[in-house]
Amino acid sequence: MEINFDKIENSEALIKISLKDVDYQPQVTEKIKDFSKKANIKGFRPGKVPFGMIKKMYGPQITAEEINKIIGDSLNNYLKESDLQFLGEPVALDPEQPIDWVNQKDFDFTFNVGYAQDFDLKIDKKLKIENQKIKIDEGVMKETLANLQQQFGEITNADAISQGDTIYGVLSAKNKLEDKEVTFELKELHKNVSKKLIGLKVGASMDLDHKKSFNDERYFTHITKLTEEEIKSVKGKFTFTIKGISHTLPAPVNQELFDKTFGKDNVKTEEEFNSKIKETIEKNYEAEAVKLFHHKIREKIIEVTQITLPNKFLKNWLLRTNKNINLEILDKEYNHYQKELKWSLVRNKIAKDQAIKIENEEILNETKVILAQQFGGMAALEQLGDQIDTMAENYLKAENGDNYMKVFNEIQNRKVFGFIENEVTAKVKIVSLDDFRKN
Repeated sequence: MEINFDKIENSEALIKISLKDVDYQPQVTEKIKDFSKKANIKGFRPGKVPFGMIKKMYGPQITAEEINKIIGDSLNNYLKESDLQFLGEPVALDPEQPIDWVNQKDFDFTFNVGYAQDFDLKIDKKLKIENQKIKIDEGVMKETLANLQQQFGEITNADAISQGDTIYGVLSAKNKLEDKEVTFELKELHKNVSKKLIGLKVGASMDLDHKKSFNDERYFTHITKLTEEEIKSVKGKFTFTIKGISHTLPAPVNQELFDKTFGKDNVKTEEEFNSKIKETIEKNYEAEAVKLFHHKIREKIIEVTQITLPNKFLKNWLLRTNKNINLEILDKEYNHYQKELKWSLVRNKIAKDQAIKIENEEILNETKVILAQQFGGMAALEQLGDQIDTMAENYLKAENGDNYMKVFNEIQNRKVFGFIENEVTAKVKIVSLDDFRKN
């Protein structure tokens, strides 16, 4: 057997595997002998079917199966043992001539492959990356308090629409949709639309444009559960008729609100309450700020690192292996895919260069934490006892190992970012919450 690797262009290559009779015939002969011992053919006693008859009847099929197995194993071993980092999966090229499994002795199989060329990675103090820290000002505190009062407030029925209300009714469209029950929140409408609704009473009707009436047109699809085709079939606007209005009376700032927000008797005074709110906001947005910082790290490193990808090969491979992808979708999504792939290469290089290791015990413990959070928090670890170990192991085995790789990648990401944070220069910038939300 002979394997040749021929580079072509843009990190692409052809792997050609050539087989001669001696490379596969012994295995084929052995399989035919074994089959003749088990074959049950009319006119012959079991195990006494002549070798020549089995070879004539099943030889081509057995030959094809054995050669395909040899080719598959040889290709996989070659890819694993190579110093190159292959991307995607090999694409088999059609042979120049049809294969004659009966008379042909020598076989050639060619595969198109893509790989990542080695690249230099410079991560040092010269790399300056903005790290935003959120300032919790009075405006943020007022907004959070108002949300808490709304969340724990008393829901009442109203006759007319006012700010912050939830509206129930029926949606219709001439000859296309009849009285579909929907509920939406007034705050999801554009301000110029919601202003016109203030004061409307139960029984009144209004026109809604699925694209222009809402802050986010996806909200309309979410509340109506209509398909894209159903929405497109409607010419003009939808008509919404009000059947009910829910109004929330803000909860007063007292011990009851303290208890509902932070638990029984954990907060006793309004001063403690405000302090706890601020602490919670800072903690919540700290995680968001870290996510943004890591995103900026990724973008900066990808920007300054020269990584050559076999784009032509990857696009062809994605089209061939994904039924839900066409050229239009590929053109829109390929830049995002390319960035994700480059970051994966950077992350793996850092992990290798810095000898970052992830033990199976780490993956198991991380999985326990993930599952505990799904059951209400870390207290679930003690409540579930030994059951959490079995649950974690089953979770990691599920989805053909995809869950295992998700947890592995999460831990690797964390360790890689930890390394990068210590190497680069973080330029701290204090921003308001409004400015942070614009990111």
